[in-house]
Amino acid sequence: MIYLSTTYLGPVQQYGKIYQFADVCIETAENYQKQTYRNRCIIAGANGPLSLSVPLEKPDTLKCLTKDIRISGHGNWRHLHWNAIVSAYNMSPFFAYYQDDFAPFYEKAYDYLFDFNEQLRELICHLLDLHPTIHYTQTYQPEVENDFRERIRPRHPSKDDSFHPVPYYQVFSRKSGFLPNLSIIDLLFNMGPEGILILRDSISG
Repeated sequence: MIYLSTTYLGPVQQYGKIYQFADVCIETAENYQKQTYRNRCIIAGANGPLSLSVPLEKPDTLKCLTKDIRISGHGNWRHLHWNAIVSAYNMSPFFAYYQDDFAPFYEKAYDYLFDFNEQLRELICHLLDLHPTIHYTQTYQPEVENDFRERIRPRHPSKDDSFHPVPYYQVFSRKSGFLPNLSIIDLLFNMGPEGILILRDSISG
């Protein structure tokens, strides 16, 4: 069993853990943490890494459970995110193959971030032929086994001796070099079904 936070199109490291562990527990009962992969992902744009953040409604209280965080209905973020994804990956080998799977997520308004994230995760697991048994926490436990809830993060990630990013083809690698641990969609759109082999080879120990 491994414990993970919910993520928006989470990084390769996150899905490496899902590959590695048959039982995955997704945290729902934590207080929401800002500036994490819970509402943001990083893709490879023409000018380097590009961060995409889902705008959220400000909770009524200082502390709010992750499962109760609502997506903001203001702004044009779904259109902007999808345009950024298309711009970044329309020349990738597998984007045309998968785009119809992802496009509906940017056409429908979701109320809750957790629901949005989880439906995307289910799709990605299906496309990568990952079949974890998913559990959801009912209460928050500060100490659990294989706790990666706060270790996989965009800023100051914790050392992870079992994750060693394996280079793979990226559209802009000649310009930017290989960019490790981007959103899982970078791996999926560039490598397709072989993405699971990259996950396998990135995990050791």
